[in-house]
Amino acid sequence: MKLPFADSPRSTVGIEWEVALVDRDSGDLRQAAQAILEAVRLPDGRPHPGILQEFLLNTVEAASRPSPTIGRAIADIAERIDLIRAAAEPLRVELMAAGTHPFARWERQRVTNKERYLRLVDRTQWWGRQMLIYGVHTHVGVEDRRKVLPIIRALLGYLPHLQALSASSPYWGGEATGYASNRALMFQQLPTAGLPFQFDRWSELEAYFGDMVHTGVIDVFNEIRWDIRPSPRFGTVEVRVCDALPTLREVAAVSALVQCLVEEFSGLLDRGEELATMPTWFVQENKWRSARYGMDAIIILNRAGDEQLVTEHLPEVLRRLEPVAAKLGCLDELAFIPQIIAAGASYQRQLAVAGRHGGDLGAVVDALVRELAADRLGA
Repeated sequence: MKLPFADSPRSTVGIEWEVALVDRDSGDLRQAAQAILEAVRLPDGRPHPGILQEFLLNTVEAASRPSPTIGRAIADIAERIDLIRAAAEPLRVELMAAGTHPFARWERQRVTNKERYLRLVDRTQWWGRQMLIYGVHTHVGVEDRRKVLPIIRALLGYLPHLQALSASSPYWGGEATGYASNRALMFQQLPTAGLPFQFDRWSELEAYFGDMVHTGVIDVFNEIRWDIRPSPRFGTVEVRVCDALPTLREVAAVSALVQCLVEEFSGLLDRGEELATMPTWFVQENKWRSARYGMDAIIILNRAGDEQLVTEHLPEVLRRLEPVAAKLGCLDELAFIPQIIAAGASYQRQLAVAGRHGGDLGAVVDALVRELAADRLGA
């Protein structure tokens, strides 16, 4: 089954940020997406192209246009967030971003009345109804389809770095899970989610896609919900492993890391070099370790099984990527990553707030709302 890959300028970037709608008085989730989407329609009545409907009615997505730089994409997102906030204000709704809401109950949430969402719930039942989770997706343009699968295989070696930095879901339904990213392990329960297959040839991906359509598993390619996947419609590699981050500065930093890695790998391929990959069993272990331990994860670095604490390896990666970041114009965004390490990833900040407030998860929600509004860690 043929799978055309769209033309896309090299290393352009698009960002999608899923944001939760929170009741100002209770801190619980509000099913207010439909009212907000109506309020942000364009003057001619069309839906806003960068403010999108999501799976649950407690969620809206702010999406950038394809942009040459991280800064331009983030400016787009900030503009959308301002519109969403203005629409939410009269409803007494606040905005919050994290991989999960600390205490909301999944069984109280309503699914958007859209055929593909209702079909998903009908097929996946209990697991599908529990998908009370939020993420950040970063698209990076790839100008040559032959590069896509090698880049995805190489990116899997950096999946634990991205998951640890973005981990923001330590609570589920009011309980501390012991995981930095409970979202990571929840989401992979869906039948086409989780780690991608490490295909060598595009024809193998096309055969897989054809088999999935033929057997009724999916109808369209974007129903493959891998942590890292090709996005043929946009001509991009799409990194979906990240929990929703509470601040735009964190979204920018992690997206800059993704953009720099894709550009670095693209340059290596141009020079005829083979990209480093890891066995599937190491990739799986790294995903579990970073979901469980976050910034305290000791990750597997290579095929030889060498290991290092993720927060010790990240500075080495950042130094290596500095020339790439300078070329792409995202040095400032990439340079924010050490500040995330110093302040703690969101899951660490959430746990600290709960500790200071005797386990009160309402205080955690309040802190997440303040962080997004101020765009400052620990606000």
